[in-house]
Amino acid sequence: MVRSARTKRGSSATSRILAVLGAVAGLTLMSFPVQAGTMQSAARARAPAASAHMTVHCGTEAPALPIQCPDVYNPEATFGHYVGHDEPGVWDYSNVPGSGNRARWTLHLPTDPPPNPVPGADSYSFQQHVAFWFGMSLCASQSYPEQTPVCKPDSDSNIVNPKVSPDHPGSAYLELQFYPPGYTVMPSGISCDATQWCAAMNVWSFYQNPVTGQNLNKTCQSRVGGVELDNFAFVTLDGKPTGPPDPLHSTLASFTPDSDVLFMNQGDTVGVTVKDSHHGLRIMLNDQTSHQAGTMTASAANGFAQMDFAPNPSTRCTSTPYTFHPEYSTSSIKTRTTWTAFPYNIAWSDETGHFDDCSQVTSSRCTGLEGPPGDQEAADGDDTGCSAPSQASLDRIGGCIGENDGFDGTSYQDDWPNGQPNRPTPIEFSGPLTGRDFTVNYQRTALVAPMPFNEHNQPCNVRTRTGCTNPPVTDDGTPAAFYPYFYTTPINGCTWGEGTDVPGLTVNDFGKDRQYGTYDRSVYYTGRGGTAVEESNVFMHTYAHNLCRARPSPGGG
Repeated sequence: MVRSARTKRGSSATSRILAVLGAVAGLTLMSFPVQAGTMQSAARARAPAASAHMTVHCGTEAPALPIQCPDVYNPEATFGHYVGHDEPGVWDYSNVPGSGNRARWTLHLPTDPPPNPVPGADSYSFQQHVAFWFGMSLCASQSYPEQTPVCKPDSDSNIVNPKVSPDHPGSAYLELQFYPPGYTVMPSGISCDATQWCAAMNVWSFYQNPVTGQNLNKTCQSRVGGVELDNFAFVTLDGKPTGPPDPLHSTLASFTPDSDVLFMNQGDTVGVTVKDSHHGLRIMLNDQTSHQAGTMTASAANGFAQMDFAPNPSTRCTSTPYTFHPEYSTSSIKTRTTWTAFPYNIAWSDETGHFDDCSQVTSSRCTGLEGPPGDQEAADGDDTGCSAPSQASLDRIGGCIGENDGFDGTSYQDDWPNGQPNRPTPIEFSGPLTGRDFTVNYQRTALVAPMPFNEHNQPCNVRTRTGCTNPPVTDDGTPAAFYPYFYTTPINGCTWGEGTDVPGLTVNDFGKDRQYGTYDRSVYYTGRGGTAVEESNVFMHTYAHNLCRARPSPGGG
């Protein structure tokens, strides 16, 4: 995927890093700006130790927004209100043993246009994605559904259809998140640097018993930030976390990128390997352009842990060191994490649909006009997690990064990469490869969009499969101006791109946003008392073959 003619932008020694945005337990989200240096220098010193507990909050009221958290299938019951965000994806299926626990992709990172002080003249990657990620289902004995303590790693013996039995082994879900370069300080979300990319291992667990309806006790929730919790660790050069990943013991250092974090330049080609090992799930990123490599292992030795599930009236709040391993051998709609709203295992997904421009900000809420120049209107309820335009920022863009329930932010405008110099280059990623030497392609592809789950501003019913639309409807009652879609390119035989067609690059766009098909079916969740509930939270089209076969490459080691 390397294009020798493409120019990369390096870091500026005077640029400001976008701080890590987590939450002090029981308090609001805070940002911590840190000086950034060039990738080649030692200007990034390790952050000073911080004793204050810090974790990511999911599902709480603004400004602690749930923007990095996987959607749970029952947000109203869990959080008391709708919590969700848009994340169209490419999921891959295979019955080859190992395809559920051993995968490699090749990724080409986007390049942004140079900073432009004229608002709205250019678009940037952070306006389209708060993150994109590679995923995999993992064993987690204390996580939902809490009915059996046994989860045999790398085994399809863990497949239990909730329609048949609630006794499914506990599950966690990996999101290997990549964070775009950021130019404005957002009070929710993570961005590592003003000009470079970085990545982090996020291992999510859900501390709820669906049969009894019990959650982790309230006392403990107040310390750790709820019931959906994250073991967070940046991918680093030496494979050691910057701070404790465990949500009970994580600190400011856990979320602060330092000189040991793998920083990747815009335009770099990166091999992405996710596989099981004796020491736990292992991530390897091989930057084939800079010739640097980073790694992270979800091991007890690295500080990964599970909360000990203790419902009310207990006040116990303890965690146990835990080594996470993949849950399944193969990849299909059956090998899924049973508490996530979207039934995925081996997946690529884009956390889009967040950013919206804002002309004036008060207390992290937009109090001016939302929308880009030429399409502005009064701010509304989804304009949260906002930052005002700043003369100190490189792009002079102010905006909000909430859920954008109104489907009217920058993700829903046709300003995605299209080959023009005032837009970023597109994300380009291969399909996954599996097998001992990562030479085996997956057999089938599914293209997926979670419109049914997200369209709570209209009469959309995921149980009766009625009222949900493609494209989604805005909060003005009209169809969204645009919805991003996936297309194939001829690079390295075939790679995926996302957004809108690029002349000279797009080979097949599969009907653009029609590629997502209709409601998924026969996906069941465990309800109260162990009863099965069928919900169709996504539009998905599962194709009979692999739409974009990958070419083996050196990858991630």
